[in-house]
Amino acid sequence: MLKRRRFKQTKSLEERLAEEAKQLREQADLLPHGSLREQVVRKARQCETGSHMSEWLRSPELKPPK
Repeated sequence: MLKRRRFKQTKSLEERLAEEAKQLREQADLLPHGSLREQVVRKARQCETGSHMSEWLRSPELKPPK
């Protein structure tokens, strides 16, 4: 039977997504205007949105519906 490889994450999901978004924004700044640049910017926005959603879902103010 195969064993799954498991990785212990040292950074939170929010931190990893924020770093990825920052790297993508820096990469987009170096690209000329066009469809490739727009794709990179879109991916950066998705990472930022995912980070914000994860923070929101983990917030203590979030209560289950009654």
